[in-house]
Amino acid sequence: MPSFDHQSGRTLAVDGAEIYFESTGSDRGPPLVLLHGGMGNIEDFNGLVSGLGDFHLIGIDARGHGKSTLGATGLSYERLEKDLAAVLGHLSIPRATILGFSDGAIVAYRFALSRPSKVEKLISIGGPCDLPDDTAAILESVTAQSWSRKFPETVAAYQKHNPQPDFDAFVAASRKMWLDRSAAGYPGRRIEAIECPTLIVRGDQDPLFSLAEAVEIRTLIKRSQLLHLPAARHVVFDDSREMCVLGVKQFLRPESSG
Repeated sequence: MPSFDHQSGRTLAVDGAEIYFESTGSDRGPPLVLLHGGMGNIEDFNGLVSGLGDFHLIGIDARGHGKSTLGATGLSYERLEKDLAAVLGHLSIPRATILGFSDGAIVAYRFALSRPSKVEKLISIGGPCDLPDDTAAILESVTAQSWSRKFPETVAAYQKHNPQPDFDAFVAASRKMWLDRSAAGYPGRRIEAIECPTLIVRGDQDPLFSLAEAVEIRTLIKRSQLLHLPAARHVVFDDSREMCVLGVKQFLRPESSG
C-alpha cells in the first residue's frame, strides 16, 4: 500500500531553501503530484494515496513545511509555484496531473495558468481562488499560540520533521502568504483561462471554502467538474475518504476529460 514516510525521499536546493520530495506508488504509472495544505506535510495524504497505487505519486513538502526548510525569501503562492516547477524539472517530468489541497490547490491553479503544457489534469480539494473577507478575518487571527492550542498534532509533526524548526517564524510567514492579495497570491478570476480538465472537490461543511466559491470556480473553468461531499469539512479526504478516493479515481480515468 503506497504511503509517504519522510524516509525515502530527497531534497533539492531551490533559491535558498532545501525542498523535500518523495515518490511512492507505481514507477510505471502516470505521474500524479500531490501538494498539501497550509501547516501540513505530505504524510497528510496517506489515507488518500492508499487507493491510488497505480500512479507514480510524487509528494512535495512545501517550503518551510515538513522536511523542507523555509529559507530567507519568505512564503508566497508564487514562490511555492516556482518550487514545484523546480522539482518537476529536476525529475525530468514534462507533464503531470496535479492534486492540491487548500494552499496546495491555490499553487496548482497558478501552475496550470503559467505552465499549461505541463498539466495533464488538475484536482483542487478545498481550494479557493480568492480571499473573501470572512476567511481573511479567520486567518488574521492565527498565531503560533492559537494554532498550537487547536492543532497540537501538526505542531508535533513540524517539530519532528523540520530540519530548522522555528514555529513562530513559520506561522508568521504562512499568515502573510494567506493574506497576500498581490499578484504573487491568489489567482482570482484568472482561473477562467485554465484549459486542462479540472475536478473541484468540496466538503459540505467546509468553513474556509464556501459552496458559492466552488460553484463559481466550476463556472469559470470550462472543462471542470464539481464533487461535493456531504458531512465533510475542510480536510475532505479524512472526513469522507472512500468517496473522495472514488471520485478522484473516476476523474483520473483516461476517458474522463471534463
